Amino acid sequence: MSSEWPAWNDLAGIRAHLDAGADPDALVHGWRPPLDFAAEYGTPEVVAELAGRVTDVDAVNEGRTALWTAVSEGRPDNARALMEAGADPWRPLIAGWSPARLSLAGPHPDLFPPRAELSAAESAAVAEAPRLIEALAPGRDGGFSLACVAGITAAEAARRLEASPAEGPEEDDEFDDLDDLLVGATDVPGGCVIVQPWGYAAQTPGVTKALSSGTVCYAMYANPKSGNQGQIVRDGTIEGWDLHPGGGVPRPDATPEEVLLTYLYKHEAPAYCYAYTSLRPTDSRSLTGPPDQWLQLPTRDHWT
Repeated sequence: MSSEWPAWNDLAGIRAHLDAGADPDALVHGWRPPLDFAAEYGTPEVVAELAGRVTDVDAVNEGRTALWTAVSEGRPDNARALMEAGADPWRPLIAGWSPARLSLAGPHPDLFPPRAELSAAESAAVAEAPRLIEALAPGRDGGFSLACVAGITAAEAARRLEASPAEGPEEDDEFDDLDDLLVGATDVPGGCVIVQPWGYAAQTPGVTKALSSGTVCYAMYANPKSGNQGQIVRDGTIEGWDLHPGGGVPRPDATPEEVLLTYLYKHEAPAYCYAYTSLRPTDSRSLTGPPDQWLQLPTRDHWT
């Protein structure tokens, strides 16, 4: 029989596929269980059908259960179907978060019977997320890089980078012709932001290590070919590389704070960077420009 599954909202097709011998526990394309796909893309009826056939409705794949997926993808209907099939909403998964506790941070906090509350810091992060996302709108297209740095000013950033004041580009300049070592720096509440609208310089290790001395920096490059590439640098040491801010799926070794930010800032990569470093801009100027000042980075290898 074909190994291709029908559309995840096709109950009759899914049922026929299973009746013909499809394994409900086998990973689709070697990646995700069918129930996990259904939790994100399917109907409650398809979810219930698969949940009744799998060996374990709470099977864990890449740190998540199907119920986690339903919650994180905003599918309360599918979450209810999974709970009715026996899924455990309070099972600790990534960094101690359970699907039910994660739901308290989203638009359906009454989805499960209450057994816990968010901490004051977590509740504050939840309240801040829509404000920050709106403040940074409409954002930038791909091809830019930024570094969000906690607790220092743009002037201090320039000193750490050994950068000199420079003239910015003209409005009609083509990005392809601009200096690879020219970056913008802007003060925001909580720290500062370094941006290069046309390239990756703000995310190079030489820049982020210098900026992060005694503090934390979250940087990203919006690679137009491969997507957002993030890094965490703390006190000159790179703690995470080739991360995916705004990707929606926490990394397996994520901290509790990172799990929450991943949920709150799905598809909002720059906002994730600001939130990670506790920056609180009141508008988008630090991202979209014009910056407080343009800086010329020194000519040297910024990849080391």
